[in-house]
Amino acid sequence: MDEPGGRVVEWVASVVGAEVVGVVGLGGGGTWRVRFGGVVADVVVKVGRRREPAVVEVAALERTAEFGVAAPRLVGADLSGELAGAFAVVTTLIQGSSRVPVGVRPERLRELGAAAARLHRVVVGPTAELPLRARAIEDVDFAVGWRAGVLAEAEEALRGFDRKAGEWVFLHGDLWQGNTMWVGDSFVGMVDWDGAGVGPSGVDLGSLRCDAAMLHGPGAAELVLDGWQREAGGVASDVACWDVVAALGTPADMSAWLPVFHGQGRGDLDARTATGRRDGFLRAALTVLRRG
Repeated sequence: MDEPGGRVVEWVASVVGAEVVGVVGLGGGGTWRVRFGGVVADVVVKVGRRREPAVVEVAALERTAEFGVAAPRLVGADLSGELAGAFAVVTTLIQGSSRVPVGVRPERLRELGAAAARLHRVVVGPTAELPLRARAIEDVDFAVGWRAGVLAEAEEALRGFDRKAGEWVFLHGDLWQGNTMWVGDSFVGMVDWDGAGVGPSGVDLGSLRCDAAMLHGPGAAELVLDGWQREAGGVASDVACWDVVAALGTPADMSAWLPVFHGQGRGDLDARTATGRRDGFLRAALTVLRRG
């Protein structure tokens, strides 16, 4: 995603029907807030050179609106790139903060899991715009940098595990704490839906558990699971398998993600801590799978 230029701002003004009086950058690499005069509320503008993320986000936001999922509402989009001069999506702004607390807050982490479970009540089939997903952030290859022995052990542990089995539900596809919005410890919505799709709930749940473990330690992952299972009214399937999938869906060296973590309020984290926690999360899941 890129900073919106003058042509994009003009297009947004025409979509909303108001004069743009200011543009303020938000964190997250190209998500911008555009302020309008009069009574029109702020909106979020996302602009990029690739069409696919915009198409996915539009389809996902249409689905969230249909099923009442807590998410921004779609205002308009240019999926041709001809009107705005780039592929652009305009949404409402969810009030709140995505900053991640330093300390462990059990009820907040349970609510995080519960929010995912509520999303996963939406049972849908894959489409061209919302494809079947087998892991989070599917368009990035994280295998580079991982030691061959670790990958081989993980592949052996996952032998026979069908990532496409089970009930297919609506997935966020990049679900971590930085893509959730909060007022205090009250969850108000999920943002950044350009990786959404359809698949087993473990794709999102494993991603959330891995994120919680990296940012807060191993006990946090269990709190997320507890919240998910309470809300779902049942036991999550193949938790250890999806934990392995999620852990391998991160960079081998977590220093690559430190700027993102720091930008979300976790300046206390260093690469050694984040990588060590992720490795511990992976080892714990592999141990469970080896025991059968």
